[in-house]
Amino acid sequence: MPDLPIHTVLPELLKALRDRPNAVLIAPPGAGKTTSVAPALIREPWCDGKVILLSPRRVAARAAAERMAEMMGERTGQTVGYLTRLDSKQSAATRILVVTEAIFVATILADPELGGISAVLFDEAHERNLDSDLGLALAVECQQVLREDLRIIPMSATIDGERFAALLGPDTPVIESEGRAWPLTIRWLGARAEARIDEQMASAILTAWREEEGDILAFLPGVGEISRVAEKLEERLKNVPILPLHGQCEPQDQRAAIRRDSDGRRRIVLATSIAETSLTLDGVSVVVDCGLSRRPEYDKAAGVTRLITTRSSQAAAAQRAGRAARQGPGVAYRLWEEAAHAGRPAFDPPEMLTSDLAPFTLALAQWGALDPGAMAWIDAPPAAALSAARAKLVSLGALDGDRITDHGRAMASLPMGPEQAHMLLYGAARGAGETAAMLAFLLQERALGGRGEDLLTRLDRWRTDRSAKGDAARQMAKQWARRAEKLVTRFPGEAPPAGVLLAEGFPDNLAKRRDVSGEEWLAAGGRGLVLDGLSSLARAEYLAVGEAQGSAKGARITGAIALTEAEVLEHLAHRIERRSTLRWVADERRVEALLERRLGAFVFMRGSDPKPDPAAITAFLCERIRADGLGLLPLGRASLALLKRARFAGVEALSEDALLADLEDWAGPQLKRRLDTVEPGALHQALLDRLGWDGKQTLDRLVPGEFRSPAGSTHPIDYDDAGGPSVEVRVQALFGLERHPTFGNPPQPLRLLLTSPGGKPIQTTMDLPGFWRGSWRDVVKDMKGRYPKHRWPDEPWAEDPSLKTKNAFQAQRRT
Repeated sequence: MPDLPIHTVLPELLKALRDRPNAVLIAPPGAGKTTSVAPALIREPWCDGKVILLSPRRVAARAAAERMAEMMGERTGQTVGYLTRLDSKQSAATRILVVTEAIFVATILADPELGGISAVLFDEAHERNLDSDLGLALAVECQQVLREDLRIIPMSATIDGERFAALLGPDTPVIESEGRAWPLTIRWLGARAEARIDEQMASAILTAWREEEGDILAFLPGVGEISRVAEKLEERLKNVPILPLHGQCEPQDQRAAIRRDSDGRRRIVLATSIAETSLTLDGVSVVVDCGLSRRPEYDKAAGVTRLITTRSSQAAAAQRAGRAARQGPGVAYRLWEEAAHAGRPAFDPPEMLTSDLAPFTLALAQWGALDPGAMAWIDAPPAAALSAARAKLVSLGALDGDRITDHGRAMASLPMGPEQAHMLLYGAARGAGETAAMLAFLLQERALGGRGEDLLTRLDRWRTDRSAKGDAARQMAKQWARRAEKLVTRFPGEAPPAGVLLAEGFPDNLAKRRDVSGEEWLAAGGRGLVLDGLSSLARAEYLAVGEAQGSAKGARITGAIALTEAEVLEHLAHRIERRSTLRWVADERRVEALLERRLGAFVFMRGSDPKPDPAAITAFLCERIRADGLGLLPLGRASLALLKRARFAGVEALSEDALLADLEDWAGPQLKRRLDTVEPGALHQALLDRLGWDGKQTLDRLVPGEFRSPAGSTHPIDYDDAGGPSVEVRVQALFGLERHPTFGNPPQPLRLLLTSPGGKPIQTTMDLPGFWRGSWRDVVKDMKGRYPKHRWPDEPWAEDPSLKTKNAFQAQRRT
C-alpha cells in the first residue's frame, strides 16, 4: 500500500469506530480517503460483513474499485467490487463494494436492515446530491431503529464536519487529516465577454501546453463544449492525445482518461465536473478551469428538470484546482478575474433545494416515513416542493393521500424516476414493455441514439447500434421489461404506440400545436413550449414530450414523439375529464357555466351547463371580486358612504382587506350569476349585519353619516374630502350657531362648505365664530344684492336659523 497522508489519522478513526458507530472524516483531495479507509475497516474485529462505499458518479465508483483492487494486487471483483447501473463486478468474496448513491438508496429500501453490511462510507458528502442526503437519512434511521452496530462515516475535503456530526449523534467525532500540501500556483486569465467559451478555453489550453509541463485537465460545462474544444485543439496539436471524460463516455475511454498514456506522451483531458472529486488523474499537473458548471435544476413552473449553466462555486473551483497538485506541484489557470472570485457562491446549492422531489417522496413513502420532517436531514426538504411531488405521484397512481399504493410500490422497485416507472408498468401491462423500457433508458442516457428531437428516430438508431454501450443498454432495458412484466396483470388488446406510452408517463407534457409553423405548442399542464420549425415533428397535431430545456414560459422541446388526436382520444381516454367550468364575461358582468371534456389545458368538447353548482358560482365570483376589487359589486350610495365612514374610523370589520377575505360570509348569499341583478339594499344590510347593532351605534356616535343643521336640514358628511370630513350647507341654516360644529370623541371640527341660497360656494371654514365676526361682512356685501329676498343680518349668531325668505320668515314668526 502506498504511503498516503490519510494513514496518519487512520488509527484515530479505527479507534473511534471501535467505541461508537459513527465518525466524520475530513481529508484534503489526494489524502487517500477514498481508497484507504474501506480496506482498513474490513480488518477490524467488528466488521464481519461488507463495507459499502458510496460514490457520486459511475466513473468514479469504477475507478475507485479498480484502484483499491490494484493496491491489493487483485483483480476487480474479488475483495473489492463495484456496482453501477450499467456495469458490475463482484463475487462471493467481495468485502468492499463501491456503489453509486442511487443504488445504495435502492438497496436500503429493499432491505431496511442492510443485512450483511457492516459499514457505509459516504464519499464526497459535500456534493449534497439528493440520493446522498436521502441515503444518509435512511442509514441513520436504520441504525437508530434496527442496526445499532452499523457504522456510518461521511467523508469529504470540504464538508461542515460539526454539522454532519450533530446529525449523526452528540458523541460523533470529527477526524481531520492534514493531507500532503504540494505547491499550487493559480494563474488568473480573466474572461472575454465577447468570445465563446470554447474559443477562450482552447486558447488557454494552448497557452498552458506551451508554458507548463505535465498532463492537462481542462474543465468545461458539458459534452457540447468538450467536442468543440477538442476539434480546435486537434487542428493545432497533432499526435497529442486529447481525451474526453464525461458520463456518456464508454468505460474504456474513461479509463484511458484517468491513466497515464501508455507511450509516455503528454495528454489533454477535457472533462465535465465529473472529474472534480473522487478521481485522481495520473500525471495531471495542470488544470484549466472555465469557471462554469452545468447542473440539473427543477423548474417548478415548467414541471421539468432542465440543465442550467452557472458560475461554479468557490468550493468547486478549489476542488478543480486541487486536481493539479495531487501528485506534485501544480498550476491552475482560471478564466476569470481574481477580484471577482469572492463574488462567486461559496458552495453549490444542495440538490434537496433545487430538484424534483417526486422520486425522493416516493422513496420516503416506500420507507413508510409519513413525516419527512422528523428524519435526519442536513437541509430539510422544502414543503412546497414536497406538496408538488405528492400531487404528481397521486396523478400517476403511486400515492393515495400520503400512503404508497401497490402500483407505487411496483414503481419504486424499478431503477428509474416515477414518470418512467409508471410508463414502463403501463406498457408492460399492455404488451409494450420492451418499448417502454427502451424509452425510459433513452431519457436517462441522452447519448444513446444520437441527437434530434424525434425520440422514435433515436430509438431506431439505438436498436441498430452495435457498440458495447449500445448492447449493454439494450440488455439492461430487456431486464427492466421482464422485471416490469412480473409486476403487472396483462391487459388484452393491441399494444399502444410509443407516443402513448410516453404521454402516459408524462401526462402534463402532452403538447398541442398552436400555430401553422409548428414552433409554438401548449402543454396539457398549461405552459408554453417551443420547437424548431424545421424539425420533422413540427407538422404533428400532438407531441408526447419527454425532454424540454429552458424557461417555464418557453421551454424548448428536445425529445418527443408525434401523436394524432385520434390516438389521444383512444388511448388516453382515462385521463379525459368531464368537467363543469365557469368563465367570466366582463362586459356583461356575469358568469357563464360550461360543460367540457378536457385533458388538462386541452378542450375536446364544450357546451352550456344547464345546472351549474351554485356553490361553485359563489366561489368563482368571490375570487373574481378579490382579483378586481369591491368595485365589481353593485354597492349603492348608502353602502359606499358607510364604507367611507368605516374607513375613516378605522373599523377593521369593514376594511377592504377584511371584506375581501370574508366575501363568502357576508356577500356570498347575495351573489348571483349576473351581478347586475344583485340588490344593492341586500348588500347594504349585509354590511350593517357585519357591523352589528353595537358597532353601528358606536360608528354613528363617532363618525355620523349626516350633519343636522340648526334649521333642521340634514346634510351628508363627506369623509373623502382631502381637507377632512366636510359638509355642504346653506349659510342661513347655521344662523344662531355660536360654536363650530364638531364630531367624534374627542371632538374634531367639521369642515363647513358654506353656500348661498342658490347653492353657490361662499366660503370654507373650520372656525364658524371667526367667520361670523370676520369675513361675513364681505359676504353680506356681495350676497345681499344678489339675494335680496333672503336675510343677511349683521349678527348672524344672534339670529334664528331658517332657510325661508325674509317675508316667509317674518310671517312664520307672527304666527
